[in-house]
Amino acid sequence: MLNRHEEGEQAVLVHVTFVAESAREDLEELKLLVSSAGVEAATVITGSRSAPDARLFVGAGKAEEIAMAVEASQAQVVIFNHALTPSQERNLENLFGCRVIDRTDLILDIFAQRARTHEGKLQVELAQLRHKSTRLVHGRTYLQSQKGGVGMRGPGEMQLETDRRLIRERMKKLSTRLNRVAKQREQGRRSRLRAEIPTVSLVGYTNAGKSTLFNRLTGSDVYAADQLFATLDPTIRKFDLGDIGPVVFADTVGFIRHLPHDLVAAFKATLTETRDANLLLHVIDAADERYTENKQEVNGVLADIGADQIPQLLVMNKVDAVKGVVPRIDYDDEGVAQAVWVSAATGEGMELLEQVLHERLTPSMVEKQLRMPQSEGRLRGELYNLQCVQAESVHESGDMLISVRMPMIEWQKLLKQYGKKLNEFSVLDAEYTSNH
Repeated sequence: MLNRHEEGEQAVLVHVTFVAESAREDLEELKLLVSSAGVEAATVITGSRSAPDARLFVGAGKAEEIAMAVEASQAQVVIFNHALTPSQERNLENLFGCRVIDRTDLILDIFAQRARTHEGKLQVELAQLRHKSTRLVHGRTYLQSQKGGVGMRGPGEMQLETDRRLIRERMKKLSTRLNRVAKQREQGRRSRLRAEIPTVSLVGYTNAGKSTLFNRLTGSDVYAADQLFATLDPTIRKFDLGDIGPVVFADTVGFIRHLPHDLVAAFKATLTETRDANLLLHVIDAADERYTENKQEVNGVLADIGADQIPQLLVMNKVDAVKGVVPRIDYDDEGVAQAVWVSAATGEGMELLEQVLHERLTPSMVEKQLRMPQSEGRLRGELYNLQCVQAESVHESGDMLISVRMPMIEWQKLLKQYGKKLNEFSVLDAEYTSNH
């Protein structure tokens, strides 16, 4: 609905290197994004600056160079590998005589092409509307003011305000629909919790091989290709993992540097599967020289959605493309597996991954007796939400005495969230029994 380009278009790509590391983008990643969007790169213009120009983002001389490249290649669009302000887009479009889109626009467009499910389409449209609502001034400068005078008074509403009102109404409807879908997803999640079915969520940088690994683990046929955002809509499959029993695997959308905030906000409902998982398989392209940076980007997004406390297992994928590396398991000092090196494409090392999954998902249970002050109502509520409370009474001091039983993995998640406080609430069985 809101796509801003057509497949087969010629584009001039613009990539600027900045001194600040936080502002840097990757040129090769831009080329992959453009290819994934179905646009042909006519030429690439590069440059370097200490900071963006307020009016044109690039300097006046570089802007003229881009304009000449547009004319020479007859390009229909200029794509910047950076986020532009609305005024910068407008100034550049006036100078180049063609459309200008930034990195956020490009990613939103790819998501719009790839969304297949009803929920995915709703999420992408909501993200697009949020982004476009700040940029309606484009092409409507003649509507920015209303003039008074004979025949100009009355209840009229200028077109720009009409568009904004319609967008607000549409966003409200989309949010309502997504809330309904989120409630349905929550019901399914609660059913799995009651049945004590563990959930394993696959996360990682886009094109790291998540969908290929998902297919290898579950025997599914989720679409997988060597391109960014090959799969967008989340896929959930239940798979029997031997003596562990049924396990739910969730394949999620790939992350990317500076993922647009509108997209993160729109996809929070979908990413609930990640936030509430028992284990995250963080899939990493071991053949990518930037895999350390990519891992940090993924962890940043996980923190944004509140999933940074979930236990992780690194899956170093594509070992077949790394010279001298063979499948293996990396353990920490306590003998707990932290990383597994595999190739989802060839199947190398998959038996090692299944071995570690058995180790990490074996339901070792923890039984604790807790004595907490009445002020800890939030923690008490969380324990009841986990359906792990076995008994509860009130101590003569007024403290709550709560007996809980839960999987070790859930206890570890609580420890990460509440830290030393939770250990302080734990009491000896004898002390608890004598006051119970």
